[in-house]
Amino acid sequence: MNTEDLNPEWHDVAARDQLDPDFPMGVEVAGQQVGLFLLDNQVHALDDICPHAFAMLSQGFQENGQIECPLHAARFEISTGKCLNEIGGRDIVCFPVRVQDGRVSVRIPVKAA
Repeated sequence: MNTEDLNPEWHDVAARDQLDPDFPMGVEVAGQQVGLFLLDNQVHALDDICPHAFAMLSQGFQENGQIECPLHAARFEISTGKCLNEIGGRDIVCFPVRVQDGRVSVRIPVKAA
């Protein structure tokens, strides 16, 4: 494990006003694909790769607090990453988010040894 893994940092990823509740945004953070979702005026960051098949969830359909994979209709709860139907296979990772001075930052957690 390298020192960067032991001290995860906040990564500036977007301006808060770039986010739209109808159009998620995909970004790459420290080599990790992350989807940014605006839900009830709060920013959420989730693993952007659907566990069922390689598809970007940020390119999916967002409605009623859920994101649906654009390929095979796997659905996930945006606020928790919980998988909502069998095809998704498993829950997805949620990343810590903060908004300061109009900027969104995401923190990538410590990796396992």
